[in-house]
Amino acid sequence: MKYLLDSHTHTIASGHAYCTVLEMARAAADRGLELLCITDHAPAMEGTTCRDYFANLGVIDRELFGVQILMGVELNLLDTEGTVDLDEPLLRRTDMAIVSLHTKCIPTGGTAEGYTNGLLQAMKNPYVNIIGHPDDGRYPLDYPTLVRAAADAGVLLEVNNSSLTPGGFRVNGPLHCAEMLRECKKQGVPVVVGSDAHFVSYVGNHQYADALFQELDFPEELVMNRDSAAFLAFLKARRAR
Repeated sequence: MKYLLDSHTHTIASGHAYCTVLEMARAAADRGLELLCITDHAPAMEGTTCRDYFANLGVIDRELFGVQILMGVELNLLDTEGTVDLDEPLLRRTDMAIVSLHTKCIPTGGTAEGYTNGLLQAMKNPYVNIIGHPDDGRYPLDYPTLVRAAADAGVLLEVNNSSLTPGGFRVNGPLHCAEMLRECKKQGVPVVVGSDAHFVSYVGNHQYADALFQELDFPEELVMNRDSAAFLAFLKARRAR
């Protein structure tokens, strides 16, 4: 399968990534991508950028080196009630939003019911498009419920290539991602692959996700990265709800 977009990447604005928007866009062009999503961390993440960064996203060209650019955000889930760390006025200025569980922003040690409820409540936010890396064993999830809710809300579940990379820091990422994908296959729910690149060499790297798709015989038609226009239409439909 040819991957035409990368839905999850970071720049130096995130504080723990190492390249600029221009460098990431050039890498995307070099790898033959049509679309690149820049999704820097929202303000609750330690060391990341400020609110003004997201307020000023309109100054950035939406095409660089022949690659369409979406300027988004990776929001942090802050509690089990769905609270995230950017408000509606700023979210309106983004092209898309991922919401993820991060240890610096929400405690581990909770229940699958609690974390799942947090994500389900976050899906009610019309600016949330993707649930990021729902695969970390430190945050147990009820996958049948999560998958069904994502389908109902028009939100994509992410297959995070970084979580699947050998030696990754998330707990049992491949095991939990496979569990989620089996449920997505069963329910016919689409997913999107994000590299979660924090450096240019990882932009568009979907190799471990691709290997897992093959292992599970996951339907290509449920992978949004194969069609940039369909991905954009999915985002547009979500925000039009």
